[in-house]
Amino acid sequence: MFSGSIPALVTPFDAHGEFIESAYRDLVEWQIAEGSAALVPCGTTGEAATLTKDEQFAIVKVCVDQAKGRVPVIAGAGSNDTRVAAANLIAAKEAGADAALMVPPYYNRPSQEGIYQHFAALAPQSPLPIVLYNVPARTVTDIQPETLIRIVSDFPELFVAVKDASGVLQRVSQHRAALGDGFCQLSGNDDLALGYNATGGVGCISVTANVAPRLCADFQAACAAGDYAKALELNDRLFALHVALFTDASPGPVKYAMTKVRPGFPEGLRLPMTWPGEAARKAVDAGLARAGL
Repeated sequence: MFSGSIPALVTPFDAHGEFIESAYRDLVEWQIAEGSAALVPCGTTGEAATLTKDEQFAIVKVCVDQAKGRVPVIAGAGSNDTRVAAANLIAAKEAGADAALMVPPYYNRPSQEGIYQHFAALAPQSPLPIVLYNVPARTVTDIQPETLIRIVSDFPELFVAVKDASGVLQRVSQHRAALGDGFCQLSGNDDLALGYNATGGVGCISVTANVAPRLCADFQAACAAGDYAKALELNDRLFALHVALFTDASPGPVKYAMTKVRPGFPEGLRLPMTWPGEAARKAVDAGLARAGL
């Protein structure tokens, strides 16, 4: 259902932490012009954890309005409370999103059965297709392959894709063995996207694409065409930037990078996120230089 380079969009804030709609609309427009295949508003990189529900889905609505159907919009909508997650799915639909990105419950640390039951409870009431988002480094909840396969097999029309940020590349093959190549697998790690695609992935929900949308789109196009020599060349250009964007708490480094490639881009973050330290800024500068940006 989805493929290619899909930025997990940053959310522009002013110095007081207020959303700047004009900057967000400009960002969406630039991303589409540069070849991004879909957009993810209000994910982790969009600082969704610091947004109220009203703010979150108002921002999704702005993204949808600016995209105007040119690319799909996958709204961040997860929660560690199953009832809240269900309400978020309705809000995402009302905001005009095409799909929802849903993490398993975080903090609660449910069992694999609890993860399954969470998503099974959402299935009969979800108005949108769901992209499962497995990011155990943040949620401390890992959707094991057997659980993901069970979820998708039981509700194949609803759970259409995974954003896999587990860092375990063999899972692409494990998922393919059970679900076939019709199940959409998207990397959640820019630095692993080359290997992920080589084993059956079809794209990446990307942090780096905020900063380098054309290079990331070209990289994904090369992978899709089977031109892994070109993909390797582009990966080598981007790799230092991929790493640099996580040398301090994200999205601090990527917002710093945005000010370099988009002069005048707002510098605001919402606490507890802070501006990256000097070492991280230097790493980002070097990564941008290596990428030719």
